[in-house]
Amino acid sequence: MPGDDQVTDEQVQKWADEAEAGYDVEQLKRRGRGRPGRGAEPTQVIAVRLTAEEIAALDDYAAREHLSRSEAIRRALAGYAA
Repeated sequence: MPGDDQVTDEQVQKWADEAEAGYDVEQLKRRGRGRPGRGAEPTQVIAVRLTAEEIAALDDYAAREHLSRSEAIRRALAGYAA
């Protein structure tokens, strides 16, 4: 419900009906939690401070290439390290 700030009575009823019907516990366990991994090795989040101009340039590049900010940064680092 992105963008919605109120839950309708119909949505509450739908959730209640779903809960009363029961959930497939095995399916819920298979779904996992959190973001999917990027490979076999664990990853680490690293904070980087950027100026407004750097962020604008990053966003422009990411938009042109249809990438997320993170993927644009990973590609830039791969190119730099190559």
